[in-house]
Amino acid sequence: MAVKKALVCGAGGFIGGHLVRQLKSEGYWVRGVDIKEHEFAPTAADEFLLLDLRDPENCKAALSLEQGTFDEVYQLAADMGGMGFIHSAECEIMYNNTLINLHMINKAVQFGVPRYFFSSSVCVYRDMQPGEPEMSEDEAIPANPDNEYGWEKLYAERVALTYARRYGIKVRIARFQNCYGPEGTWTGGREKAPAAICRKVAEAKDGDTIEVWGDGSAVRSYTYITDMIKGIRMLVQSDLEGPVNIGCPQYVTVDELVRTVAEVAGKRVRIRYVDGPVGVHARNFSNARIYSLGWRAEVFLKEGISYTYPWIEAQVKAKQMLVGKA
Repeated sequence: MAVKKALVCGAGGFIGGHLVRQLKSEGYWVRGVDIKEHEFAPTAADEFLLLDLRDPENCKAALSLEQGTFDEVYQLAADMGGMGFIHSAECEIMYNNTLINLHMINKAVQFGVPRYFFSSSVCVYRDMQPGEPEMSEDEAIPANPDNEYGWEKLYAERVALTYARRYGIKVRIARFQNCYGPEGTWTGGREKAPAAICRKVAEAKDGDTIEVWGDGSAVRSYTYITDMIKGIRMLVQSDLEGPVNIGCPQYVTVDELVRTVAEVAGKRVRIRYVDGPVGVHARNFSNARIYSLGWRAEVFLKEGISYTYPWIEAQVKAKQMLVGKA
């Protein structure tokens, strides 16, 4: 049997890096592409190209093979980060991500790629209150995302689906919900809440006070990386058309996130609430579509933090040692 070939755009990122390893474990030949190499792990890809996918010629280079075409393209490349970055880099997000997403789907069609995955986000949904009825994928319209990242993702979804209607390329779209785990960005301003809280707790001594944006009442769902990767693979191999939510059904407040991290770390920490970009109060969305494929979240918050915190703690200690030697 011929070996399947996959292109992973954004392979130098957190989810992309894990996805490359999963595809390799399934026997794929994988080319990874990113504007940067992975920060924390050597690539598992058979081939890794440093390319800026805002340039259509680089998208062409990413898709070019000596023989044949890619069986699957995974478009995860994006200029993105946690709430701090999303609120401070609105222009960069709208400009950079729009260019990447327009050029990649256009070139994929030109190269005759049969199956195309796009990573969207639950940021496409409006601000909600805790306890509101869950929203289905279709209820993202009429649209009112809380941030520009959500607006750009919604537009990119429409672009990909438009190409699917016109050219017959099979497009699969996942709306990610707050993915976390080892080998994710944990410092520098682009980290998301689980990584940021793990870092703050790792840096704190027992009994110290850590700062948290907002008042701690915002409600979130956090999806562990292995569950997300399983969801992506099941979706890509399925016949589900249109956007599909992938998220853990466990909802927790930011305060509960802090308490969970502190418990895993074996520390007592106090919280000082400070002004900062918090985002929505809550997003309650239905997982019924991904459940129809047999997918279920298997790793809930405490277990996921028990895998994530030790990795971030080790990064913190390594950085402190380097600073101490300087």
